[in-house]
Amino acid sequence: MVPFLRILGIETSCDETAAAVVERDAEGRSRILSDVVLSQLDEHSAYGGVVPEIAARAHVEALDELIEQALARANVSLDDVDAIAATSGPGLIGGLLVGLMTGKAIARAAGKPLYAVNHLEGHALTARLTDGLTFPYLMLLVSGGHTQLILVRGVGQYERWGTTIDDALGEAFDKTAKLLGLPYPGGPAVERMARDGNPDRFAFPRPLVGEARLDFSFSGLKTAVRQAAQEIAPLSDQDVADICASFQKAISRTLKDRIGRGLQRFKTEFSLTGEKPALVVAGGVAANLELRGTLQALCGKNGFRFIAPPLSLCTDNAVMIAWAGLERMATGAAPDTLDVQPRSRWPLDSKAETLIGFGKRGAKA
Repeated sequence: MVPFLRILGIETSCDETAAAVVERDAEGRSRILSDVVLSQLDEHSAYGGVVPEIAARAHVEALDELIEQALARANVSLDDVDAIAATSGPGLIGGLLVGLMTGKAIARAAGKPLYAVNHLEGHALTARLTDGLTFPYLMLLVSGGHTQLILVRGVGQYERWGTTIDDALGEAFDKTAKLLGLPYPGGPAVERMARDGNPDRFAFPRPLVGEARLDFSFSGLKTAVRQAAQEIAPLSDQDVADICASFQKAISRTLKDRIGRGLQRFKTEFSLTGEKPALVVAGGVAANLELRGTLQALCGKNGFRFIAPPLSLCTDNAVMIAWAGLERMATGAAPDTLDVQPRSRWPLDSKAETLIGFGKRGAKA
């Protein structure tokens, strides 16, 4: 039987500095003892996106204090934890270096094993922490840097069924918002404006809809938005709202087609007896209510459970890193050596080929 385990998690892959302490009992049940996240939104908002050098410096300044806070809120010391888990990729290399080096130092000083965690695996396994989900299941990861449909067979067992061939969905939201003069981060700003807009005013394209492949493409949609905005410039507030609503509708219909085909494939490949199959949605874009509603309805129509962890665990956080470390420990996986290196690009499915036309950010995975 797997013993009771407690782990300290560290996350610094992008623009949130985070630390957490999580427990896992012998039956696999979890308990979050602390969860501390410091956002760098104010530092980056003036630039309309994340500046890697600023992000790395902010991690250096904040991480030690956040780890102390995480331990204090959990009412434990380093002696009380069984291991250290730190994000090792994918992400911004400067931030990864800060978190992983800190994890190595703590592991060495405290005599604890170190687990270098794939950030995407943290997202993939979070639903097991929050909902006790069993394998296999599908995960849609939609964030600023990733858009992927992943089959999760088990800890360390992942198959990429679909990925973006250009921009990630969150990146498309951010760039559309910037084009329209909306604040960063773009996703929430576009969603707010769309509430007062006419989603049928602009007939934006729905990339790859109807194709058998399960990949995504958002670059052409982004270009269509720019062209529409240029044609009717200068834009009124209503114009911006209508563009946002039409853009969001195109995204929603695209996801309905892409994910719908993924659900059908899952039902074809797996015998659906007993517990309902599940679609897990993770990443910051999962907070969009229009997209969430589309996916919920799609799951209901196809006999799937729709699972979206709480928003605090969908965006970057250290709880998911700690939990991924605990899941690896529970399988008996050996810890990493202290010479493990960070990886700016680290696909969950190492066998999946890089697609032609893969965007700069999407190429991380």
